[in-house]
Amino acid sequence: MSERLLIVDDEADMLEGLKRLLQFQLKGMIILTAANAQEALRMTRQAPADLVLLDIRMPDIGGLELLEVLLKEDPWLTIIMMTAFGSIELAVEAMKKGAYDFITKPFDKESLLRTLEKGLERNRLIRENLNLRKRVSDDTGFHGLVGQSQPLRRLFDSIQAIARTDYTVLIRGESGTGKELIARALHALGKRKNGPFITVNCPAIPEHLLESELFGYRKGAFTGAERDHVGLFEEANGGTLFLDEVGDIPVSVQTKLLRAIQEQEIKPLGAAGARKVDVRTIAATNQNLEEKIKGKSFREDLYYRLNVVSVHAPSLRTISKDIPQLASHFARIASLEMGISPRRFTPEALEILMRRDWPGNVRELQNVVRRTVVFSAGSVIRSHDILALEDQPFADPGGEPELENSDLVETYKQAKDRLVNQFTHNYIKNLLARTGGNITRAAELSGLGRASLWKIMNRLGIRSGSAE
Repeated sequence: MSERLLIVDDEADMLEGLKRLLQFQLKGMIILTAANAQEALRMTRQAPADLVLLDIRMPDIGGLELLEVLLKEDPWLTIIMMTAFGSIELAVEAMKKGAYDFITKPFDKESLLRTLEKGLERNRLIRENLNLRKRVSDDTGFHGLVGQSQPLRRLFDSIQAIARTDYTVLIRGESGTGKELIARALHALGKRKNGPFITVNCPAIPEHLLESELFGYRKGAFTGAERDHVGLFEEANGGTLFLDEVGDIPVSVQTKLLRAIQEQEIKPLGAAGARKVDVRTIAATNQNLEEKIKGKSFREDLYYRLNVVSVHAPSLRTISKDIPQLASHFARIASLEMGISPRRFTPEALEILMRRDWPGNVRELQNVVRRTVVFSAGSVIRSHDILALEDQPFADPGGEPELENSDLVETYKQAKDRLVNQFTHNYIKNLLARTGGNITRAAELSGLGRASLWKIMNRLGIRSGSAE
């Protein structure tokens, strides 16, 4: 479909001259003209424009007022203001109100065309990303859980059945299998969907703070308690409380947690009495709670209270047929997050992903796809884009750098230098793989000078792999 450019100016000669020029220079584009604001609004409401060239001074409704109306009706519309040389202050004001750019009269043809091309490119990118956003929204699968394999279909059926109840649920599965997504789906499909969904990352809260975070406290309950603090159970009132990695909750807090779930009441630290709450609890763990019960580090009664209904989150190994769909989904999301055109995988690239082991499961796959999108040179992700990351460990995106045992006898500076060199070595190798060994192109992409890049390569013993 041809792009549409609308010129709005009250000077008939200016309209006609611009129309003739742009019809000749921008072949294939539909050039429309409007002599006033009312005519411009009628035309954009009939058929949206891709770009508007708008004069800043017009009778009746001025350019600034029309700018505001147009952007209110289409916030993503690209508008370039036209202004006389002495009205640049108004043009700057227009840009603050949302105009993309401005050009001054009389026009320099090359400058005009350059500005229009930039505006059209901006519009194409915006529209592409809006379409991508819609595709991602349409492709979120079952409440964010993507896949068609039998294990996932059984999981979806279980979620739908359990969501109709108000039972406490225990979600079990390895790290990175999407346990929180399952919890959110249970909440979204249940009768509490309009209530809050509160997530508690149990290992992330220090033991001495966990009780006060869960149940709250009153002013003066302890040193530093300068005001009342509402606990997470109260925040989740009328909704769902998700206890992620519940196996890490210390025994000292488990008794109060059991009472809160069982009796639906909490007692904030320093409070005179208990408070009633109405909360559905969903817990998740990657640990063997039965073994923890034997080791006296998890209460058996709490386990049975949590495990009224159990759901298993399948590992990526058991749903490997879903990897192509998952990878494509994550690539679209990453492209949207980065504001770039959508990336897609070749069949060969997907085959490489399917052959990999994924100890970090879906989270690890998403991390690898994100990194591949970042480093891929074009809109198509090929097998060499994935292989270029071969030397980089596919770690959890939130994980800490792993230190070797030798670090225990290294100084801080030695350990830091080694890790920095390791990162630099991997980065440069990936960069050279991406550019086919072209040092000049690699220097441009990295932001380093050519001489600086050579110096780093020589220091780390990296060869370009191809002559220039």
